[in-house]
Amino acid sequence: MTQNKQGQALDLKHSRILIAGAASLVGSHTADLLLKEGVREVLLLDNFAFGSMDAIAHIQDDPRVKIVRADLMRLPDLLAATEGVDGVIHLAAYMTLGFSQTPWQAVDVNIRGAQNMLEACRANKVKKVIFASSNAVYGYGTGIKGALVEQGPFHSTGAPPAAILYGASKIMGEQLCRQYHQNHGLDYVVLRYSTVYGERQHYRAANSLYIMETYDQIRSGKAPVLPGDGSETKHFVHVSDVARANVAALQSQATDVAVNVSGPAPITTGELVQLVLDYCKSDLKPEVRPDPPGKVRLTSGGAFHIPHDLAYQMIGWKPVVEMREGVNRLLAWRESKEKNQSH
Repeated sequence: MTQNKQGQALDLKHSRILIAGAASLVGSHTADLLLKEGVREVLLLDNFAFGSMDAIAHIQDDPRVKIVRADLMRLPDLLAATEGVDGVIHLAAYMTLGFSQTPWQAVDVNIRGAQNMLEACRANKVKKVIFASSNAVYGYGTGIKGALVEQGPFHSTGAPPAAILYGASKIMGEQLCRQYHQNHGLDYVVLRYSTVYGERQHYRAANSLYIMETYDQIRSGKAPVLPGDGSETKHFVHVSDVARANVAALQSQATDVAVNVSGPAPITTGELVQLVLDYCKSDLKPEVRPDPPGKVRLTSGGAFHIPHDLAYQMIGWKPVVEMREGVNRLLAWRESKEKNQSH
């Protein structure tokens, strides 16, 4: 993918932006930021199979918001939804757990669904597509070390099939974007997210789920569990930083490029558990207990890091939320949600 081309930069005040998979963690925060930045209209597209109205209920009465119930597998739905739209942020996808549980549907949605959206964008002359990819495109195999840069290879040895399938589906999505750019001039930016976490967290992402599980465990007075010796590296990025990357990519002139969207620094499992213990003001000691066979958890094991220098160069973005602040914000949100539910 070349890095010197210039595409269309969208002026949000005159733009209609569609978010596919909007009733999600990233979708809802991105919609919030678009509204704050003065977008003309934002269309929140979801089939609500996984997403929840709860995630977007706080903005549904904004006159600039339109909620669109549609399915990625139905091209006519997408052709209708993208009419008159300037930019699309394509988030809708199955994650690794989905590839473990319902691989047939996951392959369909992540590949055919992306193809359908790109075809609708081509037909309706959408100016720019932001495609949510993942650091899974580097694979999760053994022997990954050093910097995972955007031109890096795909590692698959030793990783669970669901993780490889998910990563491969994102590679397919990226290359479909590239093909539509080459054949039809459709501008796009691929954002390769690290594990996204933050307020409005759901229980579907394997690594983010670990933060929630650890918190639940500590709150019930039980020792938190370390699946390994605590030294595996994990790569998180706070949802507010991801929303900023989505909006920055729309507003940039970048096109035909893929960039990493990662947090300020990697963290080990042991450090992560300690952050949750600190938040809970607990002196419980973590217990080492290997995962049972077949459990999908994406431990990297390797000493690698995911630089985001290219994202700064191409779209002017870098992360600002440190892990301690992000975990504190997530858990404070979780507590306030529980308080509201108990009233």
